[in-house]
Amino acid sequence: MLGALALRDAKGIAAVEFAIIGPVLLLILVGLFVFGIALNNYVILTNAAESGALQFAISRGDSSPWTNTRNAIFNAAPTLPQANLTITLSVNGTACASDSTCQTALTANEGKPAVVQASYPCIPSNPNLTVMGVNYAPNCNMTLTVTERIQ
Repeated sequence: MLGALALRDAKGIAAVEFAIIGPVLLLILVGLFVFGIALNNYVILTNAAESGALQFAISRGDSSPWTNTRNAIFNAAPTLPQANLTITLSVNGTACASDSTCQTALTANEGKPAVVQASYPCIPSNPNLTVMGVNYAPNCNMTLTVTERIQ
């Protein structure tokens, strides 16, 4: 009789254990997805910034170095929406924001540093890396700066 009573009392233990452990497992699973997406975006942005810096450094003789550099970044990061990418170019510490200013700066500064800075939100649809209501990175924004010597 005692054995039957013990079996009857133990039936709901698995459900109680899952009710306690289930939310923790779900939090870990969702967190892995969110941080995995952010890490993937970081790798893509790194590759795009490096491609853009290389293009910018070899654009001394081009008539449209600013446009070509931006296009190289956009082509290297096809999965990142262009509207969310912020790109800043500078030559020897001076920012250039058009083809003519970049062309002039590149021509006058052979061998000097050409800098490409690219910024992108960690996850555009979830800029704070919120997982199940917990904000793990307020205003998460990835910024990469790559420097190359002007050829």
